[in-house]
Amino acid sequence: MKEFHLTTPISEEDIKDIQIGDIVYLDGIIVTCRDVAHRRVVEEGLELPVDVKDKAILHAGPIIKDKGNDQHEMVAVGPTTSMRMEKFEEQFIKETGVRLVVGKGGMGPGTEAGCKNNNALHLVYPAGNAVFAATKVEKIVDAQWKDLGMPETLWVCQVKDYGPLVVSIDTNGDNLFEKNKVEFNKRKEEEIERINKEVKFIK
Repeated sequence: MKEFHLTTPISEEDIKDIQIGDIVYLDGIIVTCRDVAHRRVVEEGLELPVDVKDKAILHAGPIIKDKGNDQHEMVAVGPTTSMRMEKFEEQFIKETGVRLVVGKGGMGPGTEAGCKNNNALHLVYPAGNAVFAATKVEKIVDAQWKDLGMPETLWVCQVKDYGPLVVSIDTNGDNLFEKNKVEFNKRKEEEIERINKEVKFIK
């Protein structure tokens, strides 16, 4: 496991050596982007009103304080379940050129293909740390698609030392969650076999 510090814009060269299980801290721009925004881009063919090429998106529905005069403060920004975006993510990555996709939990073969074919990463932010994550947001610099409501709005955030982010899918398409699942199932079968030998006298 290695640790990396990335700053947007992020190039292919910046992430080519990053592998599943590595830790990333991010400086620069990350944009909250979840279900409806993905659907608008992929199903409705709308252009994302924020340029995320070589930047990062976050699967999250944050809590925002409106300070007036188009000024906003991040109160909490915990990740939401990434798998909800799985059916959109491959095409979303291809169309937008986003380099980092951050969320909660693993993703599937579509995102694996999206990361492999477009040199992107999926990363996981530890759940239960929404308030701490908000302290890493230096400023909200823009907000688009406000008609979607607070959770679904595209909040463009300037962040510093945002992390730790665990790489779950790398540019090779390797998937940490799937790899661990295979290993856990192997251990489970071995343990079941051991237990069965110990309790074989029970009828």
